[in-house]
Amino acid sequence: MIAKVELCGVDTSALPVIPDSRLKEYYRKINAGDKQAREEFIRGNLRLVLSIVQRFALRGENMDDLFQVGCVGLIKAVDRFDVSLDLRFSTYAVPMIIGELKRYLRDGSPIRVSRSIRDTAYRAFQAKQEFIKTHGQEPTLEQLAENMKIETTALSYAISAVQEPVSLYEPVFQEGGDNLLLMDALSDDKNSDESWLTHVALKDSIEKLPAREKNILRLRYFEGKTQMQVAGEIGISQAQVSRLERSALKSLKKNYEEK
Repeated sequence: MIAKVELCGVDTSALPVIPDSRLKEYYRKINAGDKQAREEFIRGNLRLVLSIVQRFALRGENMDDLFQVGCVGLIKAVDRFDVSLDLRFSTYAVPMIIGELKRYLRDGSPIRVSRSIRDTAYRAFQAKQEFIKTHGQEPTLEQLAENMKIETTALSYAISAVQEPVSLYEPVFQEGGDNLLLMDALSDDKNSDESWLTHVALKDSIEKLPAREKNILRLRYFEGKTQMQVAGEIGISQAQVSRLERSALKSLKKNYEEK
């Protein structure tokens, strides 16, 4: 039971809920230009906005403001939803509502990103969706830059600038049941002679490793290459590089501790 909470003058406890079974019925009317059906459908999904807004409650933002922003995302989702996609409306709407809230919070953040960079990132998102719709797969950064007729570095910067900070242990890719972490995709160009892998006590342990594992460690920790770069150089997948790297480090630790 949702307690009575007034947001933007709306009694949230009295909000109706439209079941999925009535989705096509409503969209037949909405697509025919029935404004009342559209308003009813929007109101019937306000609880979805409420549930998402509550996730942002601890940020210290005004809840009325967040609810209004969430409603903007909901309206965009209602107007853009394609009933032929055979999706639940909530599956389509939730990311759009969250995206609208994140844009609002980001624009109010002390870390400012210029309007032109935000616009580039937004256009990239739209171009990506169009590419997926046309080709059935996600574009590479180079393909996206070519389609948008901008430099790859400028596109990469714009996309990175609007991303929220994430943990180095955030999974960014999965292959064969293995999660590849964000830290696995980061390179390090500042390895020094003081790197732990160069410690003399580890040299014997490194020499005992299979040739491919030694090569992976050399490329990763001495040359500072990412797992993706290593994969391309030695001709295996990034997931395989990740597994071999973990195996090598585990063996290295075991051999070192036995000394």
